[in-house]
Amino acid sequence: MQLILYIGLPIAGIVLGWTIRWLYARFQLSASEQRAERVKQDAIREAEAQKKEILLEAKEQLIRERNQQERENRERRGELQRMERRLVQKEETLDKKGLILDEQEQAFSKREKAITERETVLASEEERYRQELERISGLSAQEAKNLIIQNLENEARHDAQALLNKIEQEAQLTSEKKAREILVTTIQRIATETTSDITVTTVSLPSDEMKGRIIGREGRNIRTLETLTGVDIIIDDTPEAVVISCFDPVRKEIAKVALERLICDGRIHPARIEEVVQKVTREIQQKIYEEGEKVLFDLGIHNMSQDGVRALGRLYFRTSYGQNVLNHSKEVAVIAGMIAAEIGANRDLAKRAALLHDIGKGTETDSEQNHAEVGAEMARKMGEDARIVNAIASHHNDIEPESIEAVIVQIADAISAARPGARRETMDNYVKRLENLEAVAENFNGVEKAYAIQAGRELRVLVNNEKIPDSDVKDLARKIAKQIETDLKYPGRIKITMIRETRIVEYAR
Repeated sequence: MQLILYIGLPIAGIVLGWTIRWLYARFQLSASEQRAERVKQDAIREAEAQKKEILLEAKEQLIRERNQQERENRERRGELQRMERRLVQKEETLDKKGLILDEQEQAFSKREKAITERETVLASEEERYRQELERISGLSAQEAKNLIIQNLENEARHDAQALLNKIEQEAQLTSEKKAREILVTTIQRIATETTSDITVTTVSLPSDEMKGRIIGREGRNIRTLETLTGVDIIIDDTPEAVVISCFDPVRKEIAKVALERLICDGRIHPARIEEVVQKVTREIQQKIYEEGEKVLFDLGIHNMSQDGVRALGRLYFRTSYGQNVLNHSKEVAVIAGMIAAEIGANRDLAKRAALLHDIGKGTETDSEQNHAEVGAEMARKMGEDARIVNAIASHHNDIEPESIEAVIVQIADAISAARPGARRETMDNYVKRLENLEAVAENFNGVEKAYAIQAGRELRVLVNNEKIPDSDVKDLARKIAKQIETDLKYPGRIKITMIRETRIVEYAR
């Protein structure tokens, strides 16, 4: 019995548990189905509500659009009515004008008829008078016309000749006066301040202690700076200053600006020096191009090659006797343009040639040619007009000018250089320089006389034909040139011309 209980009770528990579990699951399923049904009904009701709302909104939108369309239609009808009224008014106006034009046309027709009748009467009267004149004068109309024309031609020819003679006489009397007036007017119009640029080669220092930093350990800093810039930096006993020496003004400017920046920065060592010099070099090159473009823009000159622009820009850093070469070239161009305009020459050609006349000073070359020859060659390579090339080459009379514009460039160059204050060199210094030049040549044995011409750019030496044979003349010229190079300081180059002649005089008795 106990065995049955032990076996039956667990089995009964299992059956009862399974039954309860089945009933619970059935109950849960039924509840889920009920919730799903409720959700479904809620969704249906919500959809119906949204449907009604959408339908209401659609109806309202249709009503609004219909009202808007009706308003637009009313406005269009109103506009059409206004246009119709304006058209009616225009038609009435045109009808009135048409009536007026018809009346005017009738009046013109009547007037034309009257004029035609009057012309007929006048023609008959003119014919009658002509016949009467022919009868009285004994000449036909054509003969009388030819006689009158001949008399008028003779009078006109006589008056023209008299006027021509008067003009020629006045031209001869006033040509020189007019030339002086043109030059004076031109000089007056370009009158400027009498200041000149001075090339600065000295850099100020905050203290003498900075000299040691510029030199650097074992002179590394100063050697680096001199190597990179190509200048000589002179550090002497001058208090709080160093001197920069170089024949190239661009390199001198690069060294000056770089040194000033290094002094302000305070960091002076080879790497920093190289960095600053490279940066300043780029800035100076950019400034050169900008200065060249600026002067071309100011003068209204176009179609210049990049090499020409850079050569002009380099003139910004060049001076001649204290006068800035770029400003001098610009001034010469303005003067040349004024003179050319006054005398009827080619103004644009004269301005361009005048601006480029000293361009040889802005080229980077070691040629022994003077700046006029270098500039002419450069202009030829740039494709400039042959007249411009000749004007550049002849502005110091190295060759003969071949055009009126070349002569104008010579005149303008002389005016710009000779105006008061343009150059620092005084008349006393100028005369002394020429005297020294002549004295150097006259000190040589066999030289009779020496003449400095072309503002000291040429020296003509007369030698004694009895003391100096032809074979020794060339050697003597070379010795004079060497002596001038050693003893004198001068800009550009000096041309030495040796003159030896033999004069034989004989008398026939």
